[in-house]
Amino acid sequence: MSMPSGMELLLIFGIIILLFGAKKIPDLAKGIGKGIKNFKAEMKDDAPETAASEEAPKKVESGEEVASKEAPKTTTQA
Repeated sequence: MSMPSGMELLLIFGIIILLFGAKKIPDLAKGIGKGIKNFKAEMKDDAPETAASEEAPKKVESGEEVASKEAPKTTTQA
């Protein structure tokens, strides 16, 4: 499918102006622009929180002693 020519683009824009009106089009464009700007801002705000939470290890507090990873030196079998 090829790109629309100049005359086809004029026809498309004319139909859009008839449907929405000349006064509504700037408001629609402004709303779309604000939506995109808010989306990008939220994506930037979300990225540092996720990276910071993944880098920082979670601290485990326990009153019990931690068992060693080594196997016991002697074992008894029943």
